Amino acid sequence: MTHRPGLFPTFFLTGFECSSFVWKDRGRRDLAAETHHRERAAEDYRALRALGIAVAREGIPWPLVDRGGTYDFAARVDPLLDAQRAAQVLPVWDLCHYGHPDDVDPFGPDFVPRFAAYCRAAAEYVVPRGRGPHWFTPINEITFWGFCGGEWGWVAPFGRDRATRHRFRLRLCEAAIAGVRAIREVAPDARMLHCEPLIQVVPPEGRPDLADEARHEAVDDAFFAWDVLAGRRHPELGGSPAVLDVVGANCYSFGQMEYRATGPHQAMAPRDPRVRPLCDMLVDAWERYRRPMAIGETSGLGDGRAAWLKDVMEESMAAVNRGVDLHGVCLYPAVDMPDWHTGAWLRNGLLDVVDQAGTLRRVPNAAYVAELRRWQRLLNRVTQLDADPFSDPVELQDVVDAARRLNPSGDKDWG
Repeated sequence: MTHRPGLFPTFFLTGFECSSFVWKDRGRRDLAAETHHRERAAEDYRALRALGIAVAREGIPWPLVDRGGTYDFAARVDPLLDAQRAAQVLPVWDLCHYGHPDDVDPFGPDFVPRFAAYCRAAAEYVVPRGRGPHWFTPINEITFWGFCGGEWGWVAPFGRDRATRHRFRLRLCEAAIAGVRAIREVAPDARMLHCEPLIQVVPPEGRPDLADEARHEAVDDAFFAWDVLAGRRHPELGGSPAVLDVVGANCYSFGQMEYRATGPHQAMAPRDPRVRPLCDMLVDAWERYRRPMAIGETSGLGDGRAAWLKDVMEESMAAVNRGVDLHGVCLYPAVDMPDWHTGAWLRNGLLDVVDQAGTLRRVPNAAYVAELRRWQRLLNRVTQLDADPFSDPVELQDVVDAARRLNPSGDKDWG
């Protein structure tokens, strides 16, 4: 019997890159196709089972299944459902990962009802075909999509100014709230994991006059989407703590930034003295919302992946010791993904991709996997899934006990 049940069957989660945006100079992208994930889903999910991971963020590409209000889910979703059932891995369905259909204007009156209808249809399709509990992320990283689609012009709708970003992110918040309601009309007990970047922005050295601008982006902008979903801002849209549900904090090294007036901010060096401990940033989000939390995405790069996981876990355990209700850490992605700009493999997954004459072979990163195994043992978690990984949720008391035993302190070293 679990004394302090967690929300997931395993503490470690993962996910598959599933963006489906229109890119500035390449047209419509489908990252699940570019990584061959959809055609190799059975292999990819078997790998998760062997890694002791029973939860995966998985995408349904809205632009590719929505045919003007009718839906073709089978070709792109059934291979995933089959693989999940065979490997006994629970999906967190990501319903909109930076992409909307070509015939949808995000600023038009039909955007929100069209998205809500799609969310309802997606839930009607996957809920009876999968095992509960049923998890969804209606819109991934509203904040970041607001920037890259509303101000930087990388992806549709190709906005180029701050005003467009503000309009766009508010429409995304409105759509996400409507999506939650539509999903819960199908599955009233469905859970939501709303993933947003957890960031720190500081003024450039020698520019204290930009401190207010930096703080605005680190606090007001960074928390905007979660605030709206929670009903703290724009309550007329219907947000509430139940809509927000679970806070998914996405944590990457490039989330520690030096302010720039235009374009993306400049990532700080790992040992820059202005870097904040991740522990403190997790506590900030916890104290703001008092909702269950998970790290929604995190990964290092190349040979730094194992060290990154060690650092993130130590910071996470320090946050648990400070009262954060942390239910999981999502190592994202499971399979390597290409850099959106250059196409080069990022080397950020649990499994590297090796291109052999067009066949994208999966190769586990030994050091990263070894560090995962070490933390699974430290937290008294399984290293390989048993016959029924859903029989009991995570015993969070094991995690709390491990955090107390290890007693790490947060630090500023993101190296």
